[in-house]
Parts: sequence; C-alpha cells; structure tokens
Amino acid sequence: MTNTATHGRITLDRFPLDVVQDLAITNGVCVRPILNRVVDTETGTERIVGVSCGSTLISKCPPCAEANRRLRMQQCREGWHRDTELELPADTDQLEDEDQAEPEDAGTDEEPTRRVRSTRRRQDAPDLPRVPMDKRTVGTTFRAPNGKTYRPSMFITLTLESYGATHRLPYRVKGKLVPCSCGVDHSPTSPVLSTPVDPSTYDYRRAALDALHFSKGVDRFVQNLRRCAGYKAQYFAVVEPQKRLAPHLHMAVRGTVPRELVRQVAAATYHQVWWPDHETPLYSSQTGADLPVWDDGVERFLDPTTGALLPTWDDALDDLAADPGSRPAHVVRFGEQVDYKGIVADSDAKVGKAIGYLTKYLGKAIGETYGDDRADLHPAQLDHLNRLHEHVKVLPCSPACANWLLYGVTPKDATGSLVPGECDSKAHDREHLGLGGRRVLVSRQWTGKTLTDHRADRAEVIRQTLAAAGVEMDDQTALSVAQTTSDDEQPRFIWTPVRPGDEDAPTQKEVLAYSVTKRIRWREQYEAAKQRARDGTSPPDKPNSATDQLAASSAA
Repeated sequence: MTNTATHGRITLDRFPLDVVQDLAITNGVCVRPILNRVVDTETGTERIVGVSCGSTLISKCPPCAEANRRLRMQQCREGWHRDTELELPADTDQLEDEDQAEPEDAGTDEEPTRRVRSTRRRQDAPDLPRVPMDKRTVGTTFRAPNGKTYRPSMFITLTLESYGATHRLPYRVKGKLVPCSCGVDHSPTSPVLSTPVDPSTYDYRRAALDALHFSKGVDRFVQNLRRCAGYKAQYFAVVEPQKRLAPHLHMAVRGTVPRELVRQVAAATYHQVWWPDHETPLYSSQTGADLPVWDDGVERFLDPTTGALLPTWDDALDDLAADPGSRPAHVVRFGEQVDYKGIVADSDAKVGKAIGYLTKYLGKAIGETYGDDRADLHPAQLDHLNRLHEHVKVLPCSPACANWLLYGVTPKDATGSLVPGECDSKAHDREHLGLGGRRVLVSRQWTGKTLTDHRADRAEVIRQTLAAAGVEMDDQTALSVAQTTSDDEQPRFIWTPVRPGDEDAPTQKEVLAYSVTKRIRWREQYEAAKQRARDGTSPPDKPNSATDQLAASSAA
C-alpha cells in the first residue's frame, strides 16, 4: 500500500515513464497500482493510496507475478515435509483460498440424488488394489543402516494422452537415429517443435475437452492415489501447458508410495463426463441455423424456426439416464508418460530445485506458451493455437454454460440474459485455452493456511528483522475498513476508487516514482537490519520507519 501524498517532491519523476517503470520492475514495485481515495471520517482528512494490482501474470505486472510465485513457493515448502498432524479449525470454510480433491464418495453425476448410475469400473480400465485407510496425512519414516531417519515425499508429473503426431527432436532407438515423422532433423530451437505434423488429423476437439475437464481428472487421480496408498495424501499441484498446449500436472505429495503403484494409479484413473451430446453444434453460423431465442412468456429458449421449446438441462439428463445404451460424452484419461521422483527433506538443494521447477511458469498464461506477442509467433505455432481455441470457445464448460444453446440444450438455471455461444467463463478465453480453474491446487491439510495467512507470515518475518534493528515497519492495516469510529461503530476509513480525469489524481509516473523511492529506502534499512543481526550490534536508540525518513528527506 502506497501513500502518494508527497509524490510531487520525489526526484525520480524527472525521468521518462519507461525509465521509472523499469526501475519499478527492478525494485519489485507494482507497475499497475490501483489508486483509491481514502477519507478519515474522524479527522476529515483524505489521501490517495495506491494498492498493488495483484496480477499473477508477468505480461501484465512482473513484480506482482513474482511476489505471487514466491508466496506459492513458501506455501509449497511449508507443507511438503511436514512431520506432525495438522489440527484444522472447526470451521474449515476458513480455507476458501485453497482447492481440494473431490470427496472420496463423490459420484459421477451432477445430481446423484435424482439420477443413479452404476459405479462399476470401465472394462478398459485396470482394477486397483484397496488397502485399509489410515487417517494420517504425514508420510512414514524409514531408518537407514547408519541409524539416520528419513521421511521422503514425492514429486509426480502427469500428462495427457496423444492427440496426433507432433514435430519432435530426433531420438535414438537401438543406436539408430530416428528423425521426426515429417522427415526433418529439427534443431532444439526450431519453432515448429511440438506443433502438429498434420493439423488436419490432429484431434483438437478431444484436446479441448481434456483441457476443460482436466481438473476432474486430477480429482480422480488424488482419490485413487489415497485409496491405494492407505493414507490421506496431501498435495500441492500446479497445472501448466506443455509445448503442444495440452495441460500437464506437477504435484508435490507428502509421503511416499512405490513408483510402480503411482504408474498403476495413473493408468487406471479416468473421469466420465455424463453430459448431453455436444458433438456437433445445431445452431451456428456454420450450420446456417439462427440461434435460439428467449420467450418471456414461457421463460424458456425456443427454436427460432419451429418455435419448439429447447429441452431443459434436467430434461436432457433424464433422457440420457433413461437410455440404456447411452455413453459418456467424454472420458478424460492420463497418458503413459508419468514421472516420479523421491525427495528427502534433508536435501535442501533438491527440495529448493523441485519447488523452483514446480512454480517456474506460474507467471505465464496458458496461451502465452509460445510467447506473449502474437506477432513473434511462427505460423505453425499461431495456427496450432488458433485451431485449439476455435474448439475451446464453442464447447460447453459447465452445466450453466451459454454454449449449450448451440447444441440445442437449455443451460442449467438459464435466464433471458444469456447470449447463445457467449459464455463469460475465462475457460473459453484465448489466454486460458480451456483451463478456467485455478492453476495451483492445494489440499486442505497441506498447511491449514490460506494465502492471506502465508502473506502475513512473510510480513511478520520482515517486521521482526526490522524491529531488531530499531526500524518500525509500516502498519499495513492502518487504513483498514475494519476500523470503526468510537461513536457509531461505522467504518472510520471510506475507500473510493480514483476516476480517470480527477483533478487531484497523481500521474502514473508520480505514483511509481514515490513507490520506487520508498522501496529503495526500505530495502536499505532491511539489509542494514540483517547485517546488524549478523554482527550482533545494537539498534539505534530511536526507532524510525522508511516512510518517516522518506518524508524527511523529501522535505529537505
């Protein structure tokens, strides 16, 4: 949080905006701060405060994206090799920041109370062993011959199946060099690597469906892994795109099970999508049929030509359940490529390297796999991305998706405000390419903390270091809306956004100049505090803060 009250006295605002922006990125200052006007109802004073944008993408704000990545690294490290059981609060809803695997008794239907399907496994999926379940969440220990005790954990990587041949580097089979199936020996820097050899035969529809339902496949994998491992394995997982634009999963798992068992679980895991048929759109510009229209009288969507009512979502599912020959609209499976590594807590270098690899691409969007500037993409890359997006943007992402109207089905809980084929879910965006959910999936008992808790932990470490050196850290909650007045318990501070064109609003360059100057001064104090802690020297007699010293130096 940045108070811009003294922005006019900061010397950095003499430099061009691009220079100040570069300085902001170098010093970890948000380059897209959100300005707010804060009024103190007790004193009547007001100030303009800049708040970090909080973007997780490097292409939008590199400092905020890096801050998010480091926060996730802390979260991963804290829970990976935990050796004591976590005591969760009675109200587990406090952990709303974190994802979790589906409950182990979850069914395969959207509404299992209305429609019951057989839970018999598919005949083309291998069976899995079932072992007694232990409530523990920490891994077991192993004692070496030298008496040392180890508590290893796992680093697992899962991929999806192939959708068609892609360009690849030459490889050796029994000593013979085998080129790419296109006949060309590609160099490691070739831009066509991982793009389809023949885009016309590449299964883009299945690739798009797998991306849209990837999170459900991950849920099933965790469910099966826990059943076979015999304990409630906790995980920290990151969803990333491969070069072929298919999602894959890196997963840090607490505890360990045999490598072969993990491969068996991956091979036996599947997720069936029991949705109405959506193979071919019935209404679109390609078919020449006008889009369904909403009738206010019956509050339903109609066929624009015949006037017939489109089946509701429940009707469509009832018809599907009544058909003995019905099949799932799609089945998500994992590919044969499963990577497994054992990680020991005592190996700081391996743990740090694995966490860095796990979070390496958190700051890149799925659609930025080849680069964030479309003008720089190779024609093969651009064509591959466009073809995949064409399928992602018209396939339904959920029961309530507006795209269902293209297939002649009324979405769940539909209203007249729906526009056929224009779902507002980010899963259909070019930036996400089907992955509309969270990129980081964390089980509830990984650390028992939300990201807000982890952020507070990091701030407390800094505060203690500064306090030991006699430096007071700025109170980040000083202007909180939770503070109330003493008279009527109304919020003391009123926040309103600063609108473009406001006369007293500082420019972006002035805000960045103030923030950079403050960050540099704060970092100097922090490094000095750490040095004094190492040397054992005493802090100054009078505590000070970065803000106070900045204001004093600016006024001088």
